[in-house]
Amino acid sequence: MIRQNQRFLTQIYVLSDAFIMLLVFMAAYWVKFHSGWITSYNTLPMSSYLLWGTVYAFASVLIGFSVGFYAPRRRKSFASDVWNIVQVHSLSFLGLLSMLYIAKQVHISREFLAIFFGANIAVMISYRYMVKTWLFRLRRKGYNKKYVLILGAGSVGRSFYENLQQYPELGYDVFGFLDDYHVEHPREYRHMKPIVGKIDELEKVLNENRLIDEVIIALPLEAHSKYPRIIDICDNAGVKTLIIPDFFDLLPARPFFDNFAGIPLINVRDIPLDELSNRILKRTFDIVFSIMAIIVTSPVMLLIVAGIKLTSPGPVIFKQERMGLNRRTFNMYKFRTMHVSPAEVSDTQWTVENDPRRTKFGAFLRRTSLDELPQFFNVLLGHMSVVGPRPERPYFVDQFKEEIPKYMVKHHIRPGITGWAQTNGLRGDTSIHDRIRHDLFYIENWSFLFDLKIIVKTVVNGLVNKNAY
Repeated sequence: MIRQNQRFLTQIYVLSDAFIMLLVFMAAYWVKFHSGWITSYNTLPMSSYLLWGTVYAFASVLIGFSVGFYAPRRRKSFASDVWNIVQVHSLSFLGLLSMLYIAKQVHISREFLAIFFGANIAVMISYRYMVKTWLFRLRRKGYNKKYVLILGAGSVGRSFYENLQQYPELGYDVFGFLDDYHVEHPREYRHMKPIVGKIDELEKVLNENRLIDEVIIALPLEAHSKYPRIIDICDNAGVKTLIIPDFFDLLPARPFFDNFAGIPLINVRDIPLDELSNRILKRTFDIVFSIMAIIVTSPVMLLIVAGIKLTSPGPVIFKQERMGLNRRTFNMYKFRTMHVSPAEVSDTQWTVENDPRRTKFGAFLRRTSLDELPQFFNVLLGHMSVVGPRPERPYFVDQFKEEIPKYMVKHHIRPGITGWAQTNGLRGDTSIHDRIRHDLFYIENWSFLFDLKIIVKTVVNGLVNKNAY
């Protein structure tokens, strides 16, 4: 059984990363100066480039340690690895450029640096993906295991056991349970690992079974007084301790620990877009993408303007109040698809199948989602994002927040033109409960790659919507 020390694995990662960075550096040198693919004139010796490549590799490792890139990553997703790689190597590259400027190394090829930077990120992501995939396969086959001991064979402990079985690629196996009130599991849970003793026998069990790596405390709140001794025993045995709060079923999928006034708190909902760096990344992408979309679709929008003018009287753009970020309202833009009606009608009535308010041209626009193209201007103005939960009219928000649990959580982020719910077929006349469930999943699991996946699914699945009346 392969159970290597984490420090040794970290050293392997560091040496492998440094070695790969130097290889990429040399490959970029060959592409620029020896491949013949690029016209080039080299005024510096190879040794100068090798020196700066070594400096870059050393700086990347130091930055990687500072941002936690070399911390244990067994429970981390690959998306977080990708973001850390981009972060580490962007900072390292900026550091290299600064050092080159200070050292007055003006003859270093800029084309070479660009080739190296792009290739380095691509190779590092590919290399980490292959390592993670290889480790997943090993763990599924039973290698590279970590063993956990669960304290508490009640509903919390059993739920943790059942959930853990869904992720064999993490490489965790349960050694057994300790519990003061149960000698064995109820009949329907006999498939679980056995109860091997009582809580007071923890020290004995850890001393006799050196395979145990982590202890999971899944005890009820009444057992709170036992926590200090349990943690002391685990610390003395060199075993990690993790606590599942007895009220975990009240929490969302991804709560996290926060710190307020020096006191650790459980933040009930982890929203990745609360982080400034994530907000900047998403907003930058929104601006660039919406500008490109407006430019590319401008001929189509001009044709739509002409079509609306020729088929029905009234304004081309329909403005409707919607609720967005932080429960603030804004005017969302669409191409007008219906005959002009009073605001109290359009703001309080759903569109139904064969709705008599629609124009013939408007029905086509709604089916193909082309009526939503002006929302890219909402994105530019900061009212919306390209990807996010769809915004709703305040009249209906006031109803849904009373009827649908957690409905208002969607207003923690900017609404979007498309979203995770929409790419899963939840558009138009579909379940609001299912939409909110998908919106909450998106909010709690946001990543830049997730946004790209949603955009690709939106394009691949097509814009035609059978539920758009």
